[in-house]
Amino acid sequence: MKQVNLREANQEFSRLVRKIEETGERVLVLRNGKPAVEIVPSGEKRAVRGRTPAQQRAIRAFLRSARAKPGNSSGQRRWTRDELHER
Repeated sequence: MKQVNLREANQEFSRLVRKIEETGERVLVLRNGKPAVEIVPSGEKRAVRGRTPAQQRAIRAFLRSARAKPGNSSGQRRWTRDELHER
């Protein structure tokens, strides 16, 4: 995988994109010598990070609660940030 610094990527972005399209090679952009972003060709399949069972349960619980007690700006009480985090 090719690595370029942020300044070079910024100054030659169009050329960089063209090269990625042609070769299909990924490019790692470094900021202060550390990886910042990776540019990959469009259409390339990327692994989708799955949710843990605990995350899935939390999402289901939140959605059940949201459906049972919807808040809107029509005068109903809105949830506080702490209440949302407790769910």
